[in-house]
Amino acid sequence: MFKKIVLATAIIASLGTAHAYQAEVGGTISLVDPDQGDTSAGFAVDGTYYFNPVQVKNNPLNEAAFLDRASNVNGAISYIDYDLSDITTFGAGVEYFVPNSDFYVSANIGQTQLGSDGSEDFDTTTYSAEVGYLPAPGLLVAVGLTGFDNDLGDDVDPTLRAKYVTQVGAYDMNFEGAATFGDINAYGLGADLYLDKTFSVGAGFSGSDADGVDDDVFNIRAKKFFTQQISLEGSVNFADAGNVFGVRGAYRF
Repeated sequence: MFKKIVLATAIIASLGTAHAYQAEVGGTISLVDPDQGDTSAGFAVDGTYYFNPVQVKNNPLNEAAFLDRASNVNGAISYIDYDLSDITTFGAGVEYFVPNSDFYVSANIGQTQLGSDGSEDFDTTTYSAEVGYLPAPGLLVAVGLTGFDNDLGDDVDPTLRAKYVTQVGAYDMNFEGAATFGDINAYGLGADLYLDKTFSVGAGFSGSDADGVDDDVFNIRAKKFFTQQISLEGSVNFADAGNVFGVRGAYRF
């Protein structure tokens, strides 16, 4: 009997951590179909390392890290080749959920390099920082600053962001909103419906109040986890300037 109790305890303990992961790497292939000019292709790679193993529990797999308040460092690089220019971006960031509290901080820094045939590269450095609070399970509200710096000038603007993962009826849902306030205000909204813990469909919208600029973008997306470790997602961005199609595969370990 004692041996059976020990075995059962070991099995229960292993079930609690069987689906934990501590890192994720992903790769994206994108296709840009502009209204004017030729279609272009690009790629991106990204990675995230969590300070502690993420416990999936009974959460949607795509929201496990957020709901587990998993602090992390992350980075990404992307490249796309247009007819007369190419764009390379680098980025790195950190998210930190303060232990034994409901506070959150984050910071990001990146660079975009625009290269054109016969001319020098045009580089833009971007950066942002946030402080946030989680007043209820699954809800994050954050304020911060975002800015850029290049040869033409620099700017810093305040930001506001919210994310809420909750259950609506029989389904889990994710709601997100973000805004930047300055000479030109920008905003974005999005929502994802989890048909089960492994599969989601979603939509989003972003834009700004810039005069004479039609930069509204509508997005539809879907993501499926085939196993606890392997996922595949696709998205389409619709804009007046053209459409962007993307497919990303990722692996957790």
